[in-house]
Amino acid sequence: MGQVDVRARGSIRSAKGRTRPADAPKLVFDDLLDRRNLQPAYQPVVDLVTGEEVGAEALARWPNIGITPEAAFRWATQVGRLAQLDEACRTAAIDDALAHGIPPRFRLFVNLEPSVLVTGTAGRLLERGADKLDLVAEITERALVDRPAELLRAVHELRVAGCAIALDDVGAMPNSLALLSLVAPDVIKLDLSLIQRWPDLAQAAILTSVASYAERSGATILAEGVETETHLLQALALGAVLGQGWYFSRAGPLGSLSSPTHAFSLRKPLPTTSVTPFSLVDPPTVRIGPKGLLLGISRHLENQGLALGNPPVVLGAFQEARRFTADTAVRYACIASRCPLVAALGIGLSSEPIPGVRGVALPSNDPLRGEWVVVIVGTHYAGALIAKDLGDSGPDRDRRFAFTLTHNHDTVLKAARSLLERVIPAPQ
Repeated sequence: MGQVDVRARGSIRSAKGRTRPADAPKLVFDDLLDRRNLQPAYQPVVDLVTGEEVGAEALARWPNIGITPEAAFRWATQVGRLAQLDEACRTAAIDDALAHGIPPRFRLFVNLEPSVLVTGTAGRLLERGADKLDLVAEITERALVDRPAELLRAVHELRVAGCAIALDDVGAMPNSLALLSLVAPDVIKLDLSLIQRWPDLAQAAILTSVASYAERSGATILAEGVETETHLLQALALGAVLGQGWYFSRAGPLGSLSSPTHAFSLRKPLPTTSVTPFSLVDPPTVRIGPKGLLLGISRHLENQGLALGNPPVVLGAFQEARRFTADTAVRYACIASRCPLVAALGIGLSSEPIPGVRGVALPSNDPLRGEWVVVIVGTHYAGALIAKDLGDSGPDRDRRFAFTLTHNHDTVLKAARSLLERVIPAPQ
């Protein structure tokens, strides 16, 4: 429940300097955690066709001490207590909702701040209210870029417990649209910029990607920032079925609530892999070929990072650091300059083998060390080369691999997640 809107998130990322906001000179930080000051507010989520209130997003407010949410979270970031404030806000929102009484199928949306997502975050959220409330955990695509392994584990844990997943501010960062399929949200929250402005070509590309994902997955589209009837009509035209904004109601205390007539559907939990891409391959598709042949295939796939209109996610497993060659480094540096997430895995790799590339040093006993993998996940494209070293000792280009080249969407996504589950945050 960390932020109120896009501006709040921006201020968190860029906060520097003072350890206390200028508009709160007499406060101490613990005043923000005091429940006498921290008062949740709730922004209704409305069915755009029927006008029925089907849920509410929990927001943080401090009306008694006159500090804005933006300033509060900026202060928490500056003093290193963002995780504490984020959880305090989420806890207050859930506790107040439970005390008020939430009817079945009425969804409570709560935010998970990606920069403080750690093991146990999802568990504490579930302990607080998953068995009593129909929860929707809101995350941003920044969470997958910053903390892939933690996010995928948290999403799985939440889904298993029946918690829905919403991806927030979709469209605010167009280059990150390829992350949609990797998170596989139940709800796509369109950024208000898509609702409040007439679409141009860039926005049309965003909306096409969102529509493609929603059609393929059955996800629900929610429009944020609906403030006028014109915004409402635009939201409907863009495929939204749910909406939030001042046109319906401003954020405030929970009022009289009833069970929604229709509840949006949830995705099935995605299996945690804890495996390697090659173990996911259908055996009849496997062929045998020398490294020289596979090099051309891998470079073609990697070039999709530069060729696709919407930049994809690019992931590579190289067995060992010495196989991440100088030529490969040059190629991946170019890819990383335009793609939202580029990672390289291998024994002995540093946390950033080249600028912009997330490096993962595999443990020596990781079965992935025997595989050579290139995975590309775009908004309209998915492809992977998945190969297993057969252990030849001859010339390098003649070394044989069992391999498959696949564009099966489900197989590519599973392979991508199996790699991302190994990508932990780099040391600060």
